[in-house]
Amino acid sequence: MNEGSTVHTKYMARAISLAKKGLYSTDPNPRVGCVLVNHGQIVGEGYHRKAGEGHAEVNALAQAGDQAKGATAYVTLEPCSHFGRTPPCSDSLIKAGVDKVVCAMTDPNPQVSGNGFKKLKDAGIDVIVGVLEQEARALNPGFIKRMETGMPFVRLKMASSLDGRTAMASGESQWITGAAARSDVQKLRARSSAIVTGIESILQDDSSLTVRASELGFDPEQADFIARRQPLRVVLDSHGRIPKTAKILQQSGETVVAVKHGVQLEMDNDTLPLNHDENGLDLLDLLKQLAQRNCNEVLVETGATLAGQFVQQGLVDEMVLYMAPCFMGSDARPTLAMPFEKMDQKQTLTVLDTRMVGDDMRLTLAFS
Repeated sequence: MNEGSTVHTKYMARAISLAKKGLYSTDPNPRVGCVLVNHGQIVGEGYHRKAGEGHAEVNALAQAGDQAKGATAYVTLEPCSHFGRTPPCSDSLIKAGVDKVVCAMTDPNPQVSGNGFKKLKDAGIDVIVGVLEQEARALNPGFIKRMETGMPFVRLKMASSLDGRTAMASGESQWITGAAARSDVQKLRARSSAIVTGIESILQDDSSLTVRASELGFDPEQADFIARRQPLRVVLDSHGRIPKTAKILQQSGETVVAVKHGVQLEMDNDTLPLNHDENGLDLLDLLKQLAQRNCNEVLVETGATLAGQFVQQGLVDEMVLYMAPCFMGSDARPTLAMPFEKMDQKQTLTVLDTRMVGDDMRLTLAFS
């Protein structure tokens, strides 16, 4: 690696670390970081904090002031070239007089893709693309997938015992894992655009599926800021059995009940009509409609039956499994309801990450 590449990697790594500060708050926008360097010194830094507020480049330029002139901008995503809720960042960089833009990746948004770079080049600014691209892509799996395929990134969260059980035969499941794992789940919820569950989980546990500031494990000010944006909650309830008194309907934020066409709820609540067959509601249609609502990352928190349907239909991108050091016995419910009979039906996963969360093990897995 030559000296120039080493320098670019150093400052792009810093931009990526800044982008991560928006992990829980930029939805539905991507997480982006920017570093401005002039004569070997960082003169401005910024990240996108919240949708509707300044983008990373604008925040970095504000900090740099006149020192932005002649600087190199390191940005984790191609600067936008269109007017949205804020002006184009490519125009701001041109106006500030930067000499060079080093970018991790092209924006997959068709409104931007390549246009931001073209604007910069037409203004005489040198553009380098592809520095730490994979690390930058990892910041925004949902945004990238939605822009490239019209589908959200689906993350399935499950908690099980060592013998692969998620609930007793009666349905009792609270609590398998410890407090640290439950706090970690709060972070998964906070980064998600939507949380999907099934009606059986609501009837059994009366879950709220909210992001709770007190359980995030952050300082109070940061936790309160994150918890103000509650993910969309989606209950799959083919026949409209959800009770009016369900906790999930009483929380701040929005709850949508997905029903089969023609079903009306007794309460005045938003419904999402879906096609329905002998296997239940059309999950592919559900995900397409959530993408149309600008949902980037969808977290599935549900029981073995619905979780098994998502997996068997090939709709899960990533699984996060919290495994507690306990046994629940052979009569308890399995992690996924997938009645395989032969070894060649087994589903192989790739281990992306393994770590301890309190006394529980967290496995992050990708479906092959």
